[in-house]
Amino acid sequence: MTAMSSETRLREDICRFGRSLFERGLTPGSSGNISVRLDAGGWLVTPTNASLGFLDPARLSRLDEQGRLVSGDAPTKEVPLHTALYDTRGGARAIVHLHSTHSVALSMLPEIDPRAALPPMTAYYLMKCGATALVPYYRPGDPAVADAIKGLAGKYSSVLLANHGPVVAGDTLEAAVFATEELEETAKLYLLLRGMNPRYLSPEQVKDLVKVFGVRLPEHEHWE
Repeated sequence: MTAMSSETRLREDICRFGRSLFERGLTPGSSGNISVRLDAGGWLVTPTNASLGFLDPARLSRLDEQGRLVSGDAPTKEVPLHTALYDTRGGARAIVHLHSTHSVALSMLPEIDPRAALPPMTAYYLMKCGATALVPYYRPGDPAVADAIKGLAGKYSSVLLANHGPVVAGDTLEAAVFATEELEETAKLYLLLRGMNPRYLSPEQVKDLVKVFGVRLPEHEHWE
């Protein structure tokens, strides 16, 4: 596949996944953004003030490797957030940031551990998301959020921005979308079960997932 046809396909994929996320109520209005790295260098990102449900492949923002606009509409103001995650997660090829309801609600709870916003609730949460970090609140577009992401040193592929929403990196766009959806569903489970003393995965079960599926769990020893 040529570089041009590959980019054309990625543009279409961004719009297709964006519409799916929007239609299922996972990011309302013009909230949320998606980016994908290009093999030829630079990356594609959704424009500012654009609804993920109504994206135009031709109007996606194309940025160079320094994050400067090359073509398309003006990019999302969350470019520093995406840049920081790409810079620290070497294998990341795509990033999804949503304002999904249950993940935002989770980020506002007082008991949340910044090292692991969710306990080890299900196998698929650990397999797709690993552990999820929580970073403090910054206003949308604040460059300081990039420093907070860099402070995680690339250990986390899924991050919750307090009072804002999840941002998740993946080695493909599909992987990033699926992990974001898994994070949202697990946040929903946590809220449904809060205060009910649910049974989480045991340390032995977590270790088994780490061994069998190569799950990377930064600082997961506090689950043991």
